[in-house]
Amino acid sequence: MPDAPSPSLPAPWRHRMHTIIFEADTPFGRAFDVVLLLAIIGSTVAVMLETVEPIQEQHGPLLRAIEWGFTILFTVEYVARLVSVERPTRYARSFFGIIDLISFLPTYLSLLIPGAQTLLVVRLLRLLRVFRILKLVRLLDEQMEITRAVWQARNKILVFVYTVLMVVSVTGAIMYLVEHDVNDGFRNMPQGMYWAIVTMTTVGYGDVTPVTVVGKVLASLIILIGYALIVVPTGFVSAELVNHRSRRRRAAMLTTQACPSCMSEGHDADASHCKYCGTELEPQTTPQTHPGDHA
Repeated sequence: MPDAPSPSLPAPWRHRMHTIIFEADTPFGRAFDVVLLLAIIGSTVAVMLETVEPIQEQHGPLLRAIEWGFTILFTVEYVARLVSVERPTRYARSFFGIIDLISFLPTYLSLLIPGAQTLLVVRLLRLLRVFRILKLVRLLDEQMEITRAVWQARNKILVFVYTVLMVVSVTGAIMYLVEHDVNDGFRNMPQGMYWAIVTMTTVGYGDVTPVTVVGKVLASLIILIGYALIVVPTGFVSAELVNHRSRRRRAAMLTTQACPSCMSEGHDADASHCKYCGTELEPQTTPQTHPGDHA
């Protein structure tokens, strides 16, 4: 009696579809990702061109037809992704699952809400998948490292933002006090706070400027404080990056293989099971290399 198939592996046709759609280790998978890349760029360009009035007047119907063609393509691709995974609802709720959904949904919404198709530029977020095509999995790791550093520095950043808000509020009140009688730009405290934000961030619109001596002196101090504060958040994140890298000294080679159950990537080259959910992985037939590994 033949052995029953392993419950941890999908059906053969689903496995082949999963390999092509979610992985870039095979020629077909790489070709799929390249076509997807070109489709994302092409559809985004079409959406942008549609907002240019002269081009819309001349080629509006053509651009709409192209957009609907890309929308149907992405709809079919989204359905294929749901079919090829073992847990479709888990994929649908994941970050890329939501991005894949809203990459074509605005076109259908435009039938009810005119202009909603301009939201399709969110498709550019799907270009994150390109890292897998170019064998730049380590860049994804670096991206997660920066995100983690920002999150770990969140308390310091919140204190910094609170401090800036206090300085802006106090400065706006003082500028209102010394300028409102002689300057229409400081008719109330919110306008004073607006000026303080623009000045402290060194943007300097110039639509509101102090005219009194006290106001100009205060503006000079705010400008100097703004220059000093620019580097503070960067220092917080940089410190967290250094701390994280000092704790994380692994040089394990990562693959682009995606788990058929939870779609997680970044597995070690010799991994046989997913390190996130435990699902059995398909054995790798070719070793994964990255640019610079053999430099």
